[in-house]
Amino acid sequence: MSVVEEKAAQEEPSPATPSHPEEIKSVFDLRVGKHITLQGSARITPAGVISVGIATAAMTLALGYLASSIRRRGK
Repeated sequence: MSVVEEKAAQEEPSPATPSHPEEIKSVFDLRVGKHITLQGSARITPAGVISVGIATAAMTLALGYLASSIRRRGK
């Protein structure tokens, strides 16, 4: 095996081996009418789920603060 082939074999992960041991995968098909079909997939780790939750909470708090300050200014 040449050096180039060895490097290519190392860079391509096997589809059977997950990149993270606790990885969560999801695959879905969405049909809209008779002629439109959308396919999608997602992967996330538990740390990613926690990060998304923290980011969502921070944005919700910020938007709530902005909404309350707009109401106070309007009076």
